[in-house]
Amino acid sequence: MATERTLSIIKPDATRRNLTGKINAKFEEKGLTIAATKRLHLTKAQAEAFYAVHSARPFFNDLVSFMISGPVVAQVLVGENAIAQNREIMGATNPANAEPGTIRKEFAESIEANSVHGSDSPEAAANEISFFFAEIEIVA
Repeated sequence: MATERTLSIIKPDATRRNLTGKINAKFEEKGLTIAATKRLHLTKAQAEAFYAVHSARPFFNDLVSFMISGPVVAQVLVGENAIAQNREIMGATNPANAEPGTIRKEFAESIEANSVHGSDSPEAAANEISFFFAEIEIVA
């Protein structure tokens, strides 16, 4: 198994409900380390740039609007197979299909307001992490 980094974003629906600590506890209970964290309020331009890969999809404008609706918490998670592990901890994008005990099953309000984002590949993780963090800000 390989030690990896992945990006996690705690979305506005979760920060609005003060769920950051409960969500972080799930990561840590499964052995992931929070190596960097920052709370910020994305601008429209930042959200559009971050989600540019989805710009042609019909949900893009709604996604951007949602992501700028309140603060988010961007984090670098580190651990064995962190990308797959984080995705398992998050659960299915649609909370109705998420396994019991996952973040989205417990905390999501809808498919869009599903409380968390996580990188889906090593390439995406590297790009997403560098979007939010300088290397000096990441302490493993």
